[in-house]
Amino acid sequence: MLVPVFTLKLSHKILPRMVALGRYDGTHPCLAAATQAGKVFIHNPHAHGQRTSTNRMVQINQDSDISLLNINQGISCLTSGVLNPQLGYDCLLVGTQTNLLAYDVYNNSDLFYREVSDGANAIVLGNLGDISSPLAIIGGNCALQGFDYEGNDLFWTVTGDNVRSLALCDFDGDGKTELLVGSEDFDIRVFKEDEIVAEMSETETVTVLSPMCGSRFGYALSNGTVGVYEKTARYWRIKSKNQAISIHAFDLNSDGVSELITGWSNGKIDARNDRTGEVIFKDNFASSIAGVVEGDYRMDGSNQLICCSVDGEIRGYLPGEEMKGNLMDTSAEQDLIRELSQKKQNLLLELRNYEESAKAELNTKKIDGQRGVIPANTQLQTALLVNLGSDSRSAHVELCISTTNDTVIRAVLIFAEGIFEGESHVVHPGPQNLSGCIRVPLTPAKDVPVDLHIKAFVGYRNSTQYHVFELTRQLPRFSMYALSSPDSAAEPLSYVNCTMNERPQRVCFTSLRNAGQLCIKIKPGGEISINTDDIDLAGDIIQSMASFLAIEDLQVEADFPAYFEELRKVLVKVDEHHAVNQRLTADMAEHSRLICSLLLQAEDARCQGDMKNMKTQYIELYDLNRDLISQYKIRCNNHTELLNNLKAVNQAIQRAGQLRVGKPKTQVISACRDAIRSNNFHTLFRIMRLGAASS
Repeated sequence: MLVPVFTLKLSHKILPRMVALGRYDGTHPCLAAATQAGKVFIHNPHAHGQRTSTNRMVQINQDSDISLLNINQGISCLTSGVLNPQLGYDCLLVGTQTNLLAYDVYNNSDLFYREVSDGANAIVLGNLGDISSPLAIIGGNCALQGFDYEGNDLFWTVTGDNVRSLALCDFDGDGKTELLVGSEDFDIRVFKEDEIVAEMSETETVTVLSPMCGSRFGYALSNGTVGVYEKTARYWRIKSKNQAISIHAFDLNSDGVSELITGWSNGKIDARNDRTGEVIFKDNFASSIAGVVEGDYRMDGSNQLICCSVDGEIRGYLPGEEMKGNLMDTSAEQDLIRELSQKKQNLLLELRNYEESAKAELNTKKIDGQRGVIPANTQLQTALLVNLGSDSRSAHVELCISTTNDTVIRAVLIFAEGIFEGESHVVHPGPQNLSGCIRVPLTPAKDVPVDLHIKAFVGYRNSTQYHVFELTRQLPRFSMYALSSPDSAAEPLSYVNCTMNERPQRVCFTSLRNAGQLCIKIKPGGEISINTDDIDLAGDIIQSMASFLAIEDLQVEADFPAYFEELRKVLVKVDEHHAVNQRLTADMAEHSRLICSLLLQAEDARCQGDMKNMKTQYIELYDLNRDLISQYKIRCNNHTELLNNLKAVNQAIQRAGQLRVGKPKTQVISACRDAIRSNNFHTLFRIMRLGAASS
């Protein structure tokens, strides 16, 4: 345990993941956090009073350290930093499901206030790639947008699902920052400006991302997993029954390397070694952690690690050489003694097992069936087989695990991400079903390569001790497709055509998920045709072939009639929802004006003692208010449907991009957005088919 250097108890609740530290006057660090009722509080312990040019931010009282900023909407994300380098101080960025506010706290004025139709679920501020101006980048409904200090939209692209976390990191070590995006489809995507350069698949929604040293970054999932990546390679990960609310990189023990600081939903704070995940420091709060930031809050020349709980408790921890002693206190020494004692017990148990195995070997000649030692040449073999089942719903891939002699497999444990519930699967046959072969059905939900880590207990039927075999087998990316005869089913109408320098061939597959057909034809001229009604599968195949063949740029012609028809219906609905939203907004504004007028008339009647007219006015006022509430509910439902349809549109653009590689991919996404902005659906579908508005 470590004692904090300062503790504050603020009288405001803090929403999870909505904490930021900024120097809003260029000098004094202030803590900003989203609180209840659509407000942001700003704690400034260094200076009292603020300039007031608008009524958006008010100070609680003259002697208070806290000012309240009224947003009047549910706050979905918050951060701070330098957006306009010419100002010389930080601004506050607040995102909601409909708007983004860039706020000048020092002058109490808006820098800009932009409507964002895709919402703002996550936000990050900084430089991206070769874009010269710092950007406020928000992630929303399958879309990413970046704004400069004037509110100009300088960056836009789409991603696979709703965005839940963002971070800026020099992922490839070229001295320029890339954008890390965590989303609800369990993927971490790396954008080099608007081009995806890497993807990592996880097992749950990626809720938090944090840059660390160099190309290293930390991540947290909604299922309690926390870990660290070095580029696309995962260093380590741990899983807890609690949820990680916030992660942050901070050099807590002054060794020159940042530790991963994690704030948990049960109130625990821990610091883990960035390479091993070993806990080197921990502390506990009385309530869930809301956020972890760093800054020189005491203005004494050194940064503190600042941890905030949802109840408004703030603690600051100071790094330094003295931390090394504090980390190895009495409690840590006791933990070390316990760890060594456990290792001793494990070694004694292992020694006893060896002794019993030696005794069993001596009895081998007496009782053959109770042998404990298996032949030295025993091997564990694996094979992947296709099981078509009785119908398309029962088709799957089978992992066959077998031994090379008369030994049997007593139990098998398989660890694989994203295949089994809980990520592991145990097969333990009964005594009557023991054999040297075990088959395990596998049904991966996504077309991604998965490592299967296998542990098997191998011995004889009457053995009391078993040998553990460990091996790793990779499940191929497209394992859920079985070879089929070209004449076995009708060829899909949807297709993707491109040209590569490959030999002529034709192969057909059947999907084990839905019995859908996939045909790949390579003509003598190098033209490749991929026929499938699954646009996601077509994109995966294109990206996989381009990666395998080292193709940097690839343009294709594609047509998915059924999918495009569904998209056409969605676009019509989007137009209808926009029209309804505009009409409802106008009606609500008119109702609000009438309510103000009736309220004044009712109060005038009351002051004049005209109770009859006052009663009449208040009855009308009640009816208008009821209508206004009803219209608001309709507007909320309309907005929800609009977001769902916008998500489908953004996913369609992303899928159209996935059918191309390199520059054609970027051009398609940009051209599709321009076509939607101009409301030109005909051009949009032409771009999706041909890769450009004209050919």
